[in-house]
Amino acid sequence: MNGSADPRVSAYDRGLHFGDGLFETIACVGGRPRFLTLHLERLARGCSRLSIAVPNLDELREEVSSLARDVDRAIVKLLLSRGTAVGRGYVVTGREKATRITIRYAWADEDPAWLHDGVRVRTAELRMGENPALAGIKHCNRLEQILARHECTDPGISEALLFSSSGRLVSGTMSNVFVVHGSRLCTPRLDLCGVEGVMRRVVLREARRAGIAVDECVLGAQDLETADELFLTNARIGIWPVRSLDERPMSPGPVTRLLQQVMAPLLEEPADA
Repeated sequence: MNGSADPRVSAYDRGLHFGDGLFETIACVGGRPRFLTLHLERLARGCSRLSIAVPNLDELREEVSSLARDVDRAIVKLLLSRGTAVGRGYVVTGREKATRITIRYAWADEDPAWLHDGVRVRTAELRMGENPALAGIKHCNRLEQILARHECTDPGISEALLFSSSGRLVSGTMSNVFVVHGSRLCTPRLDLCGVEGVMRRVVLREARRAGIAVDECVLGAQDLETADELFLTNARIGIWPVRSLDERPMSPGPVTRLLQQVMAPLLEEPADA
């Protein structure tokens, strides 16, 4: 914690009490973190939005990089809370000192066929609340995602897609979603809720470089029903094609395959930005 090996966190930490903080989940391959600069940029944007003092990003870079060294595959979670409360209640005094925690996890087991054949996905019943003040950032309150994931009782379902309270497609519980209609690639606009994933950002960038028409727009249930292709992204999985949505068969298509091909070297020989 805070750069030391001491694992103790104050019982008065505002992250524990209120979810008052941010986190990044960083995939590390071959001893190097993927897209670390982009993760730190998003963390800094979130700090600005929540009025948490931006930590020394060079220190964070070295801390994450040191945990990634000499490990073939790992996940580093970087968590930053506003720190120990200096008074009772929600009020922020400005005297709080941020708490940072970095943890290295083993790489999760997954079926290699998911990358090629795709995964099974369902839509969740839960609807996400819309709040522009929190939209886009990866804050510590993930209760909506926890409840939506708890709906999935079939172990063969890899992800659940979430809509907002007004019926807008948002994301998966742990992923961003991309919809392909013909040769046009679309992903939900995240101005009301949802997390702007680092892998989402990279896929949008690389799609444009590859000459694919890209649109961040408002999407609804009808867009899912008429999709020619569907795929999911996050920092660990890269791109997962979807092979079924609510038991409706789908197939990984040419846009998904092209982007998987484009992204492969960036994931296996981790790029920084």
